[in-house]
Amino acid sequence: MNDDGQNEPNEQNEPNRQQAQPFPAGPRSGPRSDTRPQQPAAAPRLPPPRRGADWMFGGVYGTVLASALLAALDQEGDAFTPFYDASWVLVTACAAALAHGYSHHMAGHQAGSAAHRRRVLSRALWNERPMIVATLPTVLLLVVSGLADWGSYEVTAVGLGLNTALLFAWGSFVALRVGYRTGPALLMGLADATIGLAIIVANAVIK
Repeated sequence: MNDDGQNEPNEQNEPNRQQAQPFPAGPRSGPRSDTRPQQPAAAPRLPPPRRGADWMFGGVYGTVLASALLAALDQEGDAFTPFYDASWVLVTACAAALAHGYSHHMAGHQAGSAAHRRRVLSRALWNERPMIVATLPTVLLLVVSGLADWGSYEVTAVGLGLNTALLFAWGSFVALRVGYRTGPALLMGLADATIGLAIIVANAVIK
């Protein structure tokens, strides 16, 4: 301690004093100009096409289509032509599947070679086969009715009832597959079956 009453610096306080001193601020650099060319904004990517067949959509769609065609082809007073009706159900289902597959292909169309586009289109059309498969019970029923000489009214009633049961089965099965419990899955199947019931009611009211 000196005569003024202040502590003299010693070797023990020197490191603390050095630590307390702030670091010298370096020279500030001015704003840097980015001379790199800006990249153009990327174009929005189209959604990829579906990879596989959608049996839920195709099954419900094809079953509803078959029910509507069966009800429409059954005209009271006209001659019952089961083979003709079966062929028209099948042809209409194929046309609907082709149109649906082509529309999906065009919605997700991406640039590529002609061979690649043909492969993608072929795969999109092939993935629509569940819609055609779903109409086969109605087609088979009409063919059997022609061979067994069944009546038009009985065939239409059986066909609409069969397709309504298939709609219930489609909805319940898929709901169970995605993780729903049995009760909610059955309710979903019943909701799908109401489409078939609506066709039956419309067929009875119109005719």
